[in-house]
Parts: sequence; structure tokens; C-alpha cells
Amino acid sequence: MQYNGDRLLNRRNFLLGAGLFTGLVIASKTWPVIAQPIFSNYPFQLGVASGDPLPDGIVLWTRLAPEPLNGGGMQPVNVPVEWQIARDEKMTQVVQKGTVLATPELAHSIHVDVRGLEPNRWYWYQFKVGNEVSPIGRTRTAPAPNNSIQQLNFAFASCQDWQNGFYTAYKNMAEEDLDLIVHLGDYIYEYGANSDTPRQHIGEEIITLNDYRNRYALYKTDVNLQAVHAKFPWIVTWDDHEVENNYANYIPENNQSREAFITRRVNAYQAYYENMPLRLSSLPNKSSMLLYRRLTFGDLAEFNVLDTRQYRTDQPCNDGLKPRCDAALDSQATMTGAKQERWLLQGLDKSQARWNIIAQQTMLAQFDFDPRSEVQFFNLDQWDGYVASRDRLLNFLEQRKPSNPVVITGDIHSSWVNDLKADFNNPQSATVGTEFICTSISSDFPTRFIESTQAALSNNPHTKFFNGNYRGYVRCKLTRDNWQSDYRVVSTITEQDATISTLASFVVENGQPGAKAA
Repeated sequence: MQYNGDRLLNRRNFLLGAGLFTGLVIASKTWPVIAQPIFSNYPFQLGVASGDPLPDGIVLWTRLAPEPLNGGGMQPVNVPVEWQIARDEKMTQVVQKGTVLATPELAHSIHVDVRGLEPNRWYWYQFKVGNEVSPIGRTRTAPAPNNSIQQLNFAFASCQDWQNGFYTAYKNMAEEDLDLIVHLGDYIYEYGANSDTPRQHIGEEIITLNDYRNRYALYKTDVNLQAVHAKFPWIVTWDDHEVENNYANYIPENNQSREAFITRRVNAYQAYYENMPLRLSSLPNKSSMLLYRRLTFGDLAEFNVLDTRQYRTDQPCNDGLKPRCDAALDSQATMTGAKQERWLLQGLDKSQARWNIIAQQTMLAQFDFDPRSEVQFFNLDQWDGYVASRDRLLNFLEQRKPSNPVVITGDIHSSWVNDLKADFNNPQSATVGTEFICTSISSDFPTRFIESTQAALSNNPHTKFFNGNYRGYVRCKLTRDNWQSDYRVVSTITEQDATISTLASFVVENGQPGAKAA
């Protein structure tokens, strides 16, 4: 972008201009405001997105990046961006509009928290900066509180390693009839370039803020990912790869100093916020970021969105796939931290929704991965490494009986359906909920583990389904009587044009926890 001296405005006069700005404005006094910027290239190359639908509001997102893989390619200036939201896709029936500043501090991303919209309806939105206009995005508000709605359609997904393959799943997801998307983490991967993959990361493993910004930009250049962002509102949460594989709180995976890892976490959290359609309430405060939250869709569904990385205690027994040590049974071990755990249980207890959804990252159900041995082998990065924390949740579900608890999970790059048991070691114990786990969009599930996991199913009777061969997502249809999950998978991720099919479908009936094959 070039400076245009005729358009350089006094910042104070600009900001005080008769209510010119609405929405989020975070501007540094250091930088000038350029009202008519000249860009080196099209500035909306990362597309548009929306998220966190409320009955009267939605977050609209974009990021100015004329040179996406070069830190965005923006000069250190504040840039006014116009936005508008309309009832029609031709943008003729505009209901609200305004201007916000895209600032260097947030990589020239903007997060417009639009309020005053009508509940349970589609809207279209667009941005303009200078003489450039963005693509038109579509979004939808949530139904009004306690409004009795008959159906909700959504899909959930996770784990989209750029290097492992193409986002053919997103190409097909964009054609689905959905109200929203839930992304359960691993939106990016932090690893360095691998030359033996269908497409490559740029550079080494990411550490700095500029590294993370460029990695998000790389992923967001994918046209299929952009299409799904532009078609539906998203609800997002993270897992580990948005920072580093298997990190826990302030504990890195490898031998990095605490100070160095905190700096890395600060960088990663800021870049995540910059690139997601999140409200100001999630703006990072140095190394902390409030991401757990609750979104309600009439009286039909309520989403409890968890963060199981930022507050968890360290993985026990030095992590890995192995027998449990005493630390895995420690009553003080936690996936969520005490505050988030109280928030979750209190919310479930007060909920008036027909379906109570816990959107989170790693497998909640117990699973013994080695049926050949009398010694059980567990994945200790999952809830199997935090037994007391899981027991508190499952005991609550058994005793307080919130309506139809369903857990949706990502992380493990494979498709699963689990009944959640009061006691996993006693198949006759009560089923207190259901867990649906999506496979990955593109990340690999090692072939060597597929056969052994299938062999272990007989020792884990609460697991109703497993498949590690295919990539894709889960499509969910909720009515007042049933929840149906369709496991949608693509034929390949090594080619751009893949076919889509339904691998399996499972149903949960209202008032009957546990899944049945449809």
C-alpha cells in the first residue's frame, strides 16, 4: 500500500466525526489514518466470515491483506473499513452499516459486533475499503430465547493440516443445507515445511507473531475454506496446534523455557483472535484469552463451547499412549480449570434447551487401545488422562439429568460414536449421554493404528462406531424428537475433485441417551 498525502487525516478529528464509527475500534495513537488507501493488490484475499450468532446479533470479520503471505502487506497505518448488512444477497435492502478502523495492532483485521438484527433469519454482508469491495458473505442469526423451533442443522469439523491434503471436505460442506458450522480446533498446524506432502507449509515451525499471522493467511487462502466461511456463521474453539502440539496451560510439549513459551502463547493467541469471527470479549489479555462461552438457539439447542487447553494441568505419566499412572487419577487434575468447570455445570443445570451440546476437543469417553494385554492402554492427552475431571462431569449428568446431553469432539482424526457411561468399566451402568467425534478435514490418522483400534472395539462396548480411513465432517439435524448425525466423508484429499458420501448415520432419541444406528 502507498501513502496518499491528500487523504491523510488528523486522527482525533477523524474519530470524533459525528458517529462515523460503530463496532470495534482499537486504534493506536501512533499511527495516522489513511481514508483512501492505495493497495499493492486486492485487500480482501482472505475472504469474509461471520460467527457467534445471537438472536439480535452476529460478528462480521475480514482482514486486509493485499500480500497475505508477507505479513499481510499493509503499511503501519489505520485504515477505515465500511461495512453493511442487508436482507438480500444483492445488498439492496441494507438494514445497518458503519465504518470501523483496521489497525496494525490487530493485523488490520476487523470484528464488527452487529446488534439490533431480527432473530432466526438470513442476512448478507459486505465490506469496502477505498475503492475495493469484498465478496458478499451470508450469515444467520439465532432464534429468539425460548422460541419453540422445530429444527436446527449444523456441521462440525476439526483438524485441517494444510500439508496433508486438500480441503475437499469443505468444498462439499459449502453445498450443504446448514444453519451454522462448529469448528473444534486445529484450524492451523504449527509444523515446518514437509516436502513429501500434497502441499507445503512455508518456512520452519512457527514461533513469532508474524509467523502465526502468515500461517493463518496461508490456510485462509484456500478457496474451499473461504466458501464455507462466507456461506454460514461459525462457532469456533481451539485445540493444541493453534499454539503447539499437546501443550497444556503454560507447559510446552518440548524443553522450552517457561518465559519463551509464554511469549509464543501470547503470539499464537493474538493471531487466533485476529483471524476468527470473535467478539471483543475474546480479545486476548497478553497470554490469556476468554474463549469458553455459551450460545443458545431458541428452546431447541444450547452450545457450551469449551477450552480444554488454556487451563488444563499437565498430561500425566509423561503423556502418550500407555497405562495410567497415579497422576491420571489425581483429584486435582483438570481439563478445564475449576472456574470453567463450575461455569459448565451451572449452565447445564439451568438450561431450558431440549438438546444440551458440549463442544470440546479431545475424546471424553474411555477407550482401552490394547485389547491383547491385561494392562489397559490409554491416550493420556484425552480425558482418559484426567479421570477425576471426567468423573465429576459424568456424575453430574447422571445425578442432575440435564436434557439430552450430547458431546461433540474433534482432535483424533477419525470417526467415533460413544455412549457415555456412569462407569465405563461396567457396561451395565447407566448411559448418561452421547459423544459424536468427527474425523479430520485433512489431517492423517496413522494406518498402523486402524486395525488395532478396530480389534479393541470388543473391549470397549460403549463405542458404537469407529472408522479411521476417511476424512470429512459430521452433519447434524436436530428436531424436537431426534438428533441425527451423518458422517460425511470424501473419497480422497489428494485430489481437488472428490466425491462425498455418508459413511454412517446415528440417531439419539429425545429422553434416551445413547446412539443407535440410523
